[in-house]
Amino acid sequence: MEKNAKIYVAGHRGLVGSAIVKALLGQGYTNLVMRTHAELDLTSQQAVIAFFAQEKPEYVFLAAAKVGGIHANNTFPAEFIHENLAIQANVIHQSYVNGVKRLLFLGSSCIYPKDAPQPIKEEHLLTGPLEPTNRPYALAKIAGIEMCWSYNRQYGTHFLAAMPTNLYGPGDNYHPENSHVIPALIRRFHEAKVNSQAEVVIWGTGTPKREFLYSEDMAEACTHILGLADRDFASLIAADRNDGIPPILNIGYNEDISIAELAETIKEVTAYEGKIVFDTSKPDGTMRKLMDSSRINHMGWTAKTELKTGLKAAYTDFMNSNVAS
Repeated sequence: MEKNAKIYVAGHRGLVGSAIVKALLGQGYTNLVMRTHAELDLTSQQAVIAFFAQEKPEYVFLAAAKVGGIHANNTFPAEFIHENLAIQANVIHQSYVNGVKRLLFLGSSCIYPKDAPQPIKEEHLLTGPLEPTNRPYALAKIAGIEMCWSYNRQYGTHFLAAMPTNLYGPGDNYHPENSHVIPALIRRFHEAKVNSQAEVVIWGTGTPKREFLYSEDMAEACTHILGLADRDFASLIAADRNDGIPPILNIGYNEDISIAELAETIKEVTAYEGKIVFDTSKPDGTMRKLMDSSRINHMGWTAKTELKTGLKAAYTDFMNSNVAS
């Protein structure tokens, strides 16, 4: 990407989008296009048509999405599938119509089967049933991947999907019920400390293992991918690959940790002194989701932020937010 190329970051206020903007600015890119939800409703076909016709971006990072944890996915399944399908369909199609050079669609590790072999490779997509608790969201993301693949095959576009593992970092959503596990636990342990609560209750058994990636590492991976040489990028989005891999690329940390270990680490970072209790009547979700990130590692990117370091930065961000009490 040329430093003055027009780059549209969809979802620039979210966890991933804000990190991508920071990475791009830090690398000297000067022509970024951004719109808030109030300025541009990406679920509106007419609004997206008008935006692309006016701005004509050359590169697109599609980080806009409706996201949330287990509780949010269980409570709002219709919104999760409808809003994500609408956003993807509008942005991907208009990227084709308006000649976008490269598009990076941000997905999620939940696209893979619940019982996929570990670590999860890109070719494991659609090889088994999904985790029921986030199936609507996962199916929407799978549809986005298939849309990228279909446009590449039919129209010769250069659309790629990045599949990050569980993300955390500055700008996260700390909602007490609808957030992901790390921001939810940061808030819960902090409030327990402030209110001198004797215990913190966590859903599930604590035994599932999860892989976590710092959002700024993820952003560096995204800019690395869209900045690849033509030959390397083309190898990722080839219309008819002999190995059967869709145009997706895993992005992970290459290590995982149990929810119980994660809770103990966040307890330490927040300086909470009470005890941790696990509510085993609540669902665990998928027992393990470790990504195989060897393909992007071989292309010159690896994660560099150690989990405890990242959690300290995330807690500082929470303390500086308007939700910390």
